[in-house]
Amino acid sequence: MKLGPWTVFCDDSESSCNAAKKCISSLISPYSCSHHILIISVDILLLLIVLSIFICKSVSRKIAAPSQSQPSSPVIYVSAIFNGILGLVYLGWGIWMISEKLGRDQTILPLHGWLVILFQGFTWLLVNLLVSLKKVPSPQIATVKFCLIITFLFSGFLCFSSIWGAISDKTLSIPMLLDILSFPGAILFLFCGFKRQSYESTDLDISDGASYEPLPGEEDNANGEISSNDNITPFANAGFFSQMSFWWLNPLMKKGKEKILEDGDIPQVRKADRAKTCYLMYMGQLGTRKQNGLSDSISMLSVIISWHWKEILISGFFALIKVLSLATGPLFLKAFIDVAEGKAAFEYEGYVLTAGLFLAKVLESLSERHWRFRTRLIGIQVRSMLSAAIYQKQLRLSNAAKIVHSSGEIVSYVTVDAYRIGEFPFWFHQIWATSIQLCLALAIVYYSIGLATLAALVTVILLVLSSYPLIKLQHKYLTKLMVAQDRRLKAITEALANMKILKLYAWETHFKNVVDGLRKEEFQWISGVLWQKGYHMVLFWSSPVMVPAITFWACYLLGIPVSASSVFTFLACLRIVQEPIRLIPDVAGVFIEAKVSLDRIVKFLEAPELGNSITRQKLNGKELDQSILIRTTEISWGIDSSSKATLRNINVVVKPGEKVAICGEVGSGKSTLLAAVLGEVPKITGIVHVFGKIAYVSQTAWIQTGTIQENILFGAAMEPIRYQEVLERCSLVKDIEILPFGDLTEIGERGVNLSGGQKQRVQLARALYQDADVYLLDDPFSAVDAHTATSLFNDYVTGALSGKTVLLVTHQIDFLPAFNSILLMSGGEIIRTDTYSQLMASSQEFQDLVNAHKNTAGSDTQVEYDSSKRAETSKTEEIQKVHSKEKLRAPSGDQLIKQEERESGDTGFKPYIQYLSQRKGFLYFSLAIITHIIFIVGQVIQSYWLAANIQNSHVSRVTMFTVYSVIGCSLAVFLLLRSFFIVQLGCGASESIFSTLLTSLFRAPMSFYDSTPLGRILSRVSSDLSVIDLEVAFRLTIAIGSTMNTYFNFAVLAFLTWPVLFVIIPMIYLNIVLQRYYFASAKELMRINGTSKSSVASHLAESIAGAMTIRAFGEEARFFSKNLDLIDRNASPYFHTFTADEWLIQRLELLCAIVLSSSTLAMILLHLTASASGFIGMELSYGLSLNVFLVFSAQYQCSVSNSIISVERLEQYMHIPSEAPEVIETNRPSTNWPAVGKVEIFNLKVRYRPNAPLVLQGITCTIEGRHKIGIVGRTGSGKTTFISALFRLVEPTEGKIVIDGLDISTIGLHDLRSHFAVIPQDPTLFVGSVRYNLDPLSKHTDQEIWEVLEKCHLREAIQEKEEGLNSFVAQDGSNWSMGQRQLFCLGRALLKRSRILVLDEATASIDNATDSLLQKTIRAEFADCTVITVAHRIPTVMDCTMVLAISDGKLVEYDEPLKLMNKEGSLFGQLVKEYWSRTANSRD
Repeated sequence: MKLGPWTVFCDDSESSCNAAKKCISSLISPYSCSHHILIISVDILLLLIVLSIFICKSVSRKIAAPSQSQPSSPVIYVSAIFNGILGLVYLGWGIWMISEKLGRDQTILPLHGWLVILFQGFTWLLVNLLVSLKKVPSPQIATVKFCLIITFLFSGFLCFSSIWGAISDKTLSIPMLLDILSFPGAILFLFCGFKRQSYESTDLDISDGASYEPLPGEEDNANGEISSNDNITPFANAGFFSQMSFWWLNPLMKKGKEKILEDGDIPQVRKADRAKTCYLMYMGQLGTRKQNGLSDSISMLSVIISWHWKEILISGFFALIKVLSLATGPLFLKAFIDVAEGKAAFEYEGYVLTAGLFLAKVLESLSERHWRFRTRLIGIQVRSMLSAAIYQKQLRLSNAAKIVHSSGEIVSYVTVDAYRIGEFPFWFHQIWATSIQLCLALAIVYYSIGLATLAALVTVILLVLSSYPLIKLQHKYLTKLMVAQDRRLKAITEALANMKILKLYAWETHFKNVVDGLRKEEFQWISGVLWQKGYHMVLFWSSPVMVPAITFWACYLLGIPVSASSVFTFLACLRIVQEPIRLIPDVAGVFIEAKVSLDRIVKFLEAPELGNSITRQKLNGKELDQSILIRTTEISWGIDSSSKATLRNINVVVKPGEKVAICGEVGSGKSTLLAAVLGEVPKITGIVHVFGKIAYVSQTAWIQTGTIQENILFGAAMEPIRYQEVLERCSLVKDIEILPFGDLTEIGERGVNLSGGQKQRVQLARALYQDADVYLLDDPFSAVDAHTATSLFNDYVTGALSGKTVLLVTHQIDFLPAFNSILLMSGGEIIRTDTYSQLMASSQEFQDLVNAHKNTAGSDTQVEYDSSKRAETSKTEEIQKVHSKEKLRAPSGDQLIKQEERESGDTGFKPYIQYLSQRKGFLYFSLAIITHIIFIVGQVIQSYWLAANIQNSHVSRVTMFTVYSVIGCSLAVFLLLRSFFIVQLGCGASESIFSTLLTSLFRAPMSFYDSTPLGRILSRVSSDLSVIDLEVAFRLTIAIGSTMNTYFNFAVLAFLTWPVLFVIIPMIYLNIVLQRYYFASAKELMRINGTSKSSVASHLAESIAGAMTIRAFGEEARFFSKNLDLIDRNASPYFHTFTADEWLIQRLELLCAIVLSSSTLAMILLHLTASASGFIGMELSYGLSLNVFLVFSAQYQCSVSNSIISVERLEQYMHIPSEAPEVIETNRPSTNWPAVGKVEIFNLKVRYRPNAPLVLQGITCTIEGRHKIGIVGRTGSGKTTFISALFRLVEPTEGKIVIDGLDISTIGLHDLRSHFAVIPQDPTLFVGSVRYNLDPLSKHTDQEIWEVLEKCHLREAIQEKEEGLNSFVAQDGSNWSMGQRQLFCLGRALLKRSRILVLDEATASIDNATDSLLQKTIRAEFADCTVITVAHRIPTVMDCTMVLAISDGKLVEYDEPLKLMNKEGSLFGQLVKEYWSRTANSRD
C-alpha cells in the first residue's frame, strides 16, 4: 500500500477534523500530530531567522572594527547553562525515541513524535548560541529581538498546552516536562537578549549625541560620566534577580533605617537617566525631524514616543503579563468550588491548584511591579528632558515672549507642568490594560452566566459613557484653573520679589488683597475640579455594587440558573476589575492634566527667540581696525511694522582700545543702544558687528545666590594674583574684610545683604575678571559715592581697561573728558559724536548738559574749592587712611542664606493633624471615614447574604436579589455622602492653608526675604500648593479607606477559614514592620526630593532674572550645565522614592500570596463540602482581590506620604515670626501726624540678625522739622540701614526714634509707613497701567495724576502713548528706562504729600539736567517738609540744611554743609573735594 505524506508524517487518526472544536483541541493537545506540525513550522521559521543573523554577522565581521566587549551578567551565564542543557536533553530524548521506536516497531514512522523533539533541540541550541553572542551587528538587533519575542510567546503556548494536557490526562511525560521548562528558559532568553542590547543601545545613544558639542563645564569629562562614580545607583549594575526583586535597593533602605538620610547618601542615577543624556536625545529627535522635512512646530508627544518606544513596549509587555496572570484568579476560584463539590479531576487537585494560585500571584506581582517601575523610569527621563528644554529655552527667550511668559509662569512650567507630564507614562498602559482586563473578565463571566453578561457589559459601558460629560467638564475646569493659577502666580511672584518696596510704601495689604482676589477666582475652578473628582468617585465606586445587582436580575428574567460557582466567579471577576474601573477617572484626569501641561510647555518652547541680529567674532590674534560696528536705520523693541522705532539712523564705529561715553537725557535710548550691541533688541534694520569677547555691567545689578567669590569668578578658574588685583581695582578689599566670612560670605538672592554700591562693584569685578575685549558698562557709577566713583573710574576704566574697548553709559559729566569720543543722544538718535572739547565748542545741546551739571553743583562753592584743591591734595591720602581703617574680623555667626529647611525623621501624625486642623477638617474627615466603613460593611453583608442563601432553597431568587439590590442602592447613597465630605475637606483645607500662608508671607519681616531665595517660596506657592489644592484630601481618605478594605478582607478570610489566623496575624505584623522599615527611608527621600526641587526652581528663577547678563558673557552653557546637575540631584531622590514604593509593594504582595494560598490550603484541610460552596466562593473572591486592595492601600499610603510633605513644607512658611502689628488700635497717630516732621534719634543700634555684628553703632542726632538733611558716607557705611530703621524694616537692637514726640516703635507699622513718602534706591514698577503704578490704592483723580506727571517731567512721554494713563507697564517696568522708572517713584511721593520725604539715592539713574529739575521740584513741592536724602552725588546735598556723615555704622559728623567743608579732617569735606577734583576736568 502506498503511503501518503500525511500517513508518513502522522497516521490516519488525525486525517480529518470532524468539527472545529476537535481541530482546536488537537492543536492544543501535546500528543496530536497537528500540534507537532505547528511546533516544527515555528521551529523552521526560528532556524531561518537565526541562520540569517549568523550569515550577516560573519559578513559584518570582515568589515567592522573591533568593538569593546559588553559586560556580562550572571544571568547570562545561568541562561546559557540552563538552555544549553535543555537543548541537549531535547536532542538526547529525540535520539532515544528513534532508537526505542526502531527496537519496538522496526520503523521510524510516523515521524512527528520524535522529529518534533529533534527540531526543538536544534532550535533551542541555536537560539541559545545567538543570545550568547558577544556582539550583534546593529542592523540585526531588531531581528534578534523579534526572534526572542516569537520564542517567548511560542514557549508560553507550549507550556500552557502541556499543563493543560497533564491536567486533562492526569499524566506527565518527559516531552511535556521539557515544554513546560522551555517557558522559563524563554524568559531568560528574552531578558538576556534585551539586557545585552541595552548596553549596546546606550552606547549607540551616546555616540549619536557625539555630534553635539560637549555640554558646558564638561570638557574635561566628555563622556558624560559624573566625576564621582563611587555613588552611582546599584541599579546600574544589578543582576537579573536583583532587578526583579529590587534587592539592589536594600543597602539604601538599611542605611535609612540606621540613620537619617542626607543628600550625600542618595546614589546618583544611571547615565541613561541623567538630564544630559535625555536632552541630547531630545535634540537628536528634533534634528531627525528636521532632516526628514517634518513640520517645524514641536510635536512633543511624537518626540517622546519615538524616543521611548522600546521602553514603552517592554513595560507594556509586563502590563500584559500582569493582566493575563490576574485573569487566572476567577478560573482558580471556579476550580476550587468544583473540588469542594466533588468534581475534582484527580486526587490531589486541590494542592496543585494551591501551588498554581501561589505562582500566578507571584508572577502577577513581579510583572506589575516592573510595569510600574519601568514607566516611572520613562517618566523621570521625560521630566528631566522637559525641564532642561525649558531652561535652555528661557536663556534664548525674546523680550516680547517674556511679557507673555512671566518668570513665575516659567518656573511653574518646570515645577508643575513638567513634573505632571513625568507622571503620565505611569498611567499610559492603564487604559488598554483595563480594556483587556475587562474583555477577559467578560469572557469568564460569559462562561459563568451566559447571556446575562450583556447586562453587565451594558451597565459598565453606560457607566463609562456617563463619565464622558464629567471628563469634558474636568478638562474645561483644569484649563481654566491653569490660567487662573498663572495669574495668581504672576501677582504673588511680583509681590514677593518686591516686598521691600511694598513695605516702604505700606502697600502690602493692597497687594495681598489683589492676590487674595485672584486666589478666589482660582478657587472657583479648584472647587469645580474637586466636585468633578467627587462625582467620578461616586460613579465608579458604585459600579461593583450596581453591576452585580443588574446582572442578577438579568439572570432571573432570562431564566439563567445561578450557582455558587457561577455567582462567585462573576463577583471575583468584578472585584478584580473594580480597582481598574475606579481608576478610570484618575487616568482620565492624568491624561487631561498631561495634555493641558504639554500644550502649555509646547507653546512656551515655540515662543519667539532672540534673533541673530548681531555678529560676534573672535579675534583669534588678528589685528582689527574696529571693535564695534553699527550701521542701522532702525532699532526697535517691537517686531511688528506698526511699532515705533526706539533708535533711528545709528552709525557707530568704535576702534580697538577706544573709550566711548554715551550720554543724554532720560529715555533717549542709551541702554537700548547697549542692548542692541548685545543682540537683545529683536528688530534691527542694518548690521551690528562686535569683534572679541564681551563683558557687560547692567544698570540694575544682577547678583547670584552664592558667595562673593563665585559671583566674581563667574565660572572662570581662580587665579589668586589676578583675583586680588580685581578686588583692589573695584575697591572691594575693605568691604570683603568687614564681611564675616570675607569673600566666602553667602550673598542672598539678588544680593539682598549688600548695599547698592557693593552690588555694583561686585558686577564690575565680575566683568573685569573675565578679561574681555569689549566692555559695555551701563551707568555703573550711579550707585556709588563720589570718592568710590572717582577711584573706580581711575583704577578701573582708565587703568585696568586701558587697552580695552569700552562703551560707558553715564550721567556723570565729570568723567567725559577722559573719553576718546562721546555719543550725545536725544529722542532715540545720536545727534553728535565727537571729543569732549569739540562738543563743548560746537554743540549747544552738550553745553546745556554740562551747564546743568554745573548749576546743580553751585558755581560759588565750586570756584572756592577749585582754588584750594591743589593745597589740599597732599592731605587726601592721609584723611582717606583715617576713614578707611581696616577691620579684620574673624568669621562670626552663620551665613545669611541658610540651607533649605526640611523636617527629618518620623514626624508621625503631626503633618496630618496640621492638615485636618483647617476649617472643620477633623469633622469632614471623620464623617468621610464613617461613611466608608458603612460602605465596606454593606459590601460584606451583601456578599454574606449571597453566600448564605445561594444554595438555600427556602429563599427565593426574587427575595435574594431584592435584598441584595436594596443594600447596593443604600451603599450608593453613602458613597455620595463620602464624596461630599471629601470635597468639603479639600476645599476648606485649601482655602485655610493659603489664607494663613499668604498672611504669614506678607507679614514676614525683611530679614526672612533677605535669607530666603525666592525660588524656595515660589516652589511652595506653586507645586506644593497645587498638591494640597487637588490631591491631599482624596489621597488621604482613599488611603485610609483602602487600608480598611484590606483589613476587612483579612477578617473575611479569618472568619470563613479560622486556621488561616495563624498565618494572618504574623503576616499583619510583618506588614507593619515592613512599612515602618520602608517609611524610615521613604520619608527622608520624599523630603530631599522636595528641597532639591526647590533648588531647581530657585536656579531657574535666578537665571530668568539674569538672562541678559548670562548671554552677554556667553555663559549660557555653564548655567545650563549647572541646571542639568540640579535636575539630576532632584531626579535621584525621586527615582529611589518610587523604587522604594515598588520594593515595599512587592514584599507585601508576596505576603498576600502566602495568606491566599494558606486560605485555600485551609479549605482543603477542613474538607469543606458542597453545602459550603457559597462561603468558599465568597472567601476566594475576597482572597483574590486581597493583593489588589493591599497594593492600592500601599500605593495610596506612599502617595499620601509624598503629598503630606507639601503640607510640611507649607507649614514651615505658615508661621513665620511676623513684623510688629500693622495697626495698634490703642495707640494710633493722628491723621495729620507728623505735623512738623521733627526726628529725634537716640543711641540707635541695629543688627540684622541676633548673632550678626552691629551695622549701626549708637547713632544719636536730632533732625528739626522742615529741615533738609543729606546723609553721606562711603559705600556700605550704613546709610540704607539708617533708612530701613526709620521705616522699621529692621527693628533697633537698642535705642529709639521719636518723630514729633511719638516713639515710632509704639505705633503700628502701617500707620508709620503710610505717613512717610519715599523714593527708593531701586525704582520698581509693577505690571499694570501707568495710573496703577502711581496710585494703586485709587485715592487720586486723573487730574491730580496728570499734574504730578507734569511736575516730574513724564507727562510728555505718557501723552505720546495712545492709552495715556492706561498705558501698559511690563514686568519690572522693562518697557521704561531706568530714569523714567525713578521719575514714577517721584510721582508717587508727590501724590502722597507726606511731611517727611525720604530719598534713598533717588536721582542716581537720571541725567544732570533732569536731576536739576527734580531738585527744584522737590525744593518747591516739599518746602514745608522734612526731607532726608541719601546721596552719592555731592551737589544733591549741597543745599541741605544739615549733612549727616556716617562711617562704619557710626555718626562721625552732623552739621551744616559749609561748616563741615571748612572743618579740618571732615569726611564730608573730603567727599566734596574728591567730587570737585574730577569735576574740574569738565571745566578745563
